[in-house]
Amino acid sequence: MRVAIYEQFQSPLEIREVSDLTPHEDSAVIDVQACGVCRSDWHAWMGHDAEVRLPHVPGHELAGVVVAVGDSVRRWKPGSRVTVPFCCGCGTCPQCESGNPHICDRYTQPGFTQWGAFAEQVEIRFADVNLVALPDSIDVVTAASLGCRFATSFRAIVQQGRVAAGQWVAVHGCGGVGLSAVMVARAVGAQVIAVDVRTERLTSARRLGALETIDASEENVIERIRQITRGGAHVSLDALGSHETCWNSIECLAKRGRHVQIGLTLGDQSDPPVPMSTVIARELELFGSHGMQAYCYDDMLRMIASGQLAPARLISDVVSLEQGAQLLARMDEFPGQGVTIIEF
Repeated sequence: MRVAIYEQFQSPLEIREVSDLTPHEDSAVIDVQACGVCRSDWHAWMGHDAEVRLPHVPGHELAGVVVAVGDSVRRWKPGSRVTVPFCCGCGTCPQCESGNPHICDRYTQPGFTQWGAFAEQVEIRFADVNLVALPDSIDVVTAASLGCRFATSFRAIVQQGRVAAGQWVAVHGCGGVGLSAVMVARAVGAQVIAVDVRTERLTSARRLGALETIDASEENVIERIRQITRGGAHVSLDALGSHETCWNSIECLAKRGRHVQIGLTLGDQSDPPVPMSTVIARELELFGSHGMQAYCYDDMLRMIASGQLAPARLISDVVSLEQGAQLLARMDEFPGQGVTIIEF
């Protein structure tokens, strides 16, 4: 099988031929048909993730067809069309048993703890816990766009943020994560304010349902949001992951508002300062959103099948493995206006 691989952090990815995969007893091997190119993969390539071991194959947003399963796998067989959450559970630790396999104590993550899906095949451990069946109505390119950014945003809006119809939601950063959040928030009836520094991304946010947009390079974000909402947002999401966007997301909230952190705060943006006096005075709630459980995908898939959500509208580019390997090194430049997918 072909893979895109790097031998050293921040070095060019090369396309190589390696042996096909053989599943562990609890695993499924998937023929990858599509895989997203995500900024989280860029963080791994930069060396920001201590779990990555070299040489390494990135890629954690995938969809494809099962081609082999281990002897203990019961729910899946060759030919099954599947996708998978980017954080996979073991099924037996306290987190998994409490219904939270996406924060498993022994989690595995393609593209981080193991070789990922910038490859023609990928292995998913504990397949019975982690695979998600794809409806025939959802194509593999769209399905690959769900695995990290869209699913994380869905959980951030619906489960962590508990967004209700009519509430004001601020989204800071309108890349793939942020635009996904705009779409989901609008689908549940929220009034959305989108914040970014790029005009084309703010235009995309309006197209996806944002009622208001703010150019953070020209306006005071906190003041403008409080003006628009007449007191502050009910829910605010940092979809980028920087000191500035995290601070702004918390400070723009109304009393008893909810901040959800989606964007990874790594490298020189790690551990941002938090305005804790504001959290106390306004009785704010702070949440993280790190993926979504496989068994929770059904709600999201039903909304896609019904037309309430249209994640395909977020896909700006479909590229080859070779092109995806080249793009990964440029993710800090935020290339493209939406989600980029590698199709095999």
